[in-house]
Amino acid sequence: MATVILVRHGRTTANATGLLAGRAAGVSLDQIGREQAALTGERLAAVPVVGVVSSPLERCQQTAQLILDRQSGTPHAPLESGLTECDYGQWQGRTLSDLATEDLWSAVQSQPSAVIFPGGESMAAMQARAVAAIRRHDAAFEAEYGPGAVWVAVSHGDVIKSIVADALGMHLDLFQRINVGPASVSIVRYGASRPSVYAINTDAGDLSWLSNGIHSGDAPVGGGAGHRAP
Repeated sequence: MATVILVRHGRTTANATGLLAGRAAGVSLDQIGREQAALTGERLAAVPVVGVVSSPLERCQQTAQLILDRQSGTPHAPLESGLTECDYGQWQGRTLSDLATEDLWSAVQSQPSAVIFPGGESMAAMQARAVAAIRRHDAAFEAEYGPGAVWVAVSHGDVIKSIVADALGMHLDLFQRINVGPASVSIVRYGASRPSVYAINTDAGDLSWLSNGIHSGDAPVGGGAGHRAP
C-alpha cells in the first residue's frame, strides 16, 4: 500500500486560549500556528507527495495550503468529511478547564470507547469514519501512483490519535496514551498483512528518506538497518 503522512493542523486561536473549538466556523491558525505549519511544509518539501487530503475545517485547509506551497506539481487538497473534527456537541465552544469538571470527562480520559458527547458524536464513530477515510484514500493513491506513493492527510488531534491507535492495534480506550501536537507529523504504511507505524508526533527531523518510498515486507528481526536518505 501507499504511505500516509498524518499532519495535525497548526495551533489556533482556540488552542491558545484553552477552548474546545470542535467544528465551529472561523477558527483559524494564529501566528505561531502558521509558523508551525510552514515548518512542516519545509520538512515535507523533500518528499514528493502525490496528494494532500484535508479536513474541511479552515485550520486544516490553511495547514494543507502551507504544505502545498512547498510542493512541486502536487494537486490541490481535496476535502474529506471523514477527517473532520469530532462532533463534540454541547461541549463545543466551552473551555477545557470547565469541561474537566463534567462527569463525562473521566470517561473521556479512561474509557473513550464508551463516550458519546451530549448532542454530538461518539468517539468510536469518530475513529471508524476516520480510519475508513484514510484507508479509502490510501488504496486510491496506491492504485493511481503505485505502492511507493506517499501522501498527506491533514486532520485534528483526536482524529489522528484514533487513526494511529488503530494502526498500532490499540484499543480505543488506550488512545489517550498517544500525543499529537500542532503541525506534528506521524507516518503510517498499510501493508498487506498489517499496518506499520514509522513515526508519531514528530515536529522536527529529516524526512527526505521518504522520497525512496517504503517497501513492504516482513518486520526485520532485531530492527534492521533503518532508512537510507536519498
